[in-house]
Amino acid sequence: AARARAAFHRGGEGADPSAVLTDALRSARARGIDVVIVDTAGRLAIDADLMDQLKKVRDAVQPDEVLLVIDAMIGQDAVQTAAAFDEAIGIDGVVLSKLDGDARGGAALSVVTVTGKPILFASVGEKLTELETFHPDRMASRILDMGDVMTLIEQAEKAFDAEQAARMAGKVAKGDDFTLEDFLEQMMSIKKMGSLGKILGMLPGMGEMKAQLDQFDDRELDKVAAI
Repeated sequence: AARARAAFHRGGEGADPSAVLTDALRSARARGIDVVIVDTAGRLAIDADLMDQLKKVRDAVQPDEVLLVIDAMIGQDAVQTAAAFDEAIGIDGVVLSKLDGDARGGAALSVVTVTGKPILFASVGEKLTELETFHPDRMASRILDMGDVMTLIEQAEKAFDAEQAARMAGKVAKGDDFTLEDFLEQMMSIKKMGSLGKILGMLPGMGEMKAQLDQFDDRELDKVAAI
């Protein structure tokens, strides 16, 4: 993959993207790489030259899927953008980004209605692990401020060690003391799940407390851990 990227970057400024990508794909196939992601620069649909360049890239690469990444923060403008790209290029699906911000993603419903194309992924952060498979029912719950408990459960399952959870449950069932070491262990597991404000925001009815959640400083947890 690194060599395929190198082949792409060797094109340099002013190079024909189609020719560079063809070279990169040839290099990838020669090395047995079976998945190649072509990430183009962001652009406005009204820029005719760049849209034409995208068409040439599509024709040269012949991709299995064309995904349009839309910023959830731009609201209903996303609908016009998606429609323009679908008409000019032809898209197979949408990736909705920045759902960790103030936006609830209401534009997602309009994008699907206008383009008829599904939203496949949603990002709730900047890390690769924060790119999630899109679940329409969970998005509906967020929009209606009913929380997103299923995603919260899935993140907890990833962060908490099953053996640790069973051991803690056993202690509680037997009435054993909950020690400071236990408290620290639990708190470190919660930190693995990400921002505490984001975690609490997945609970039903927490939309009304958005301002308070935004003011919470996760560094406070570091102070408690040190104590």
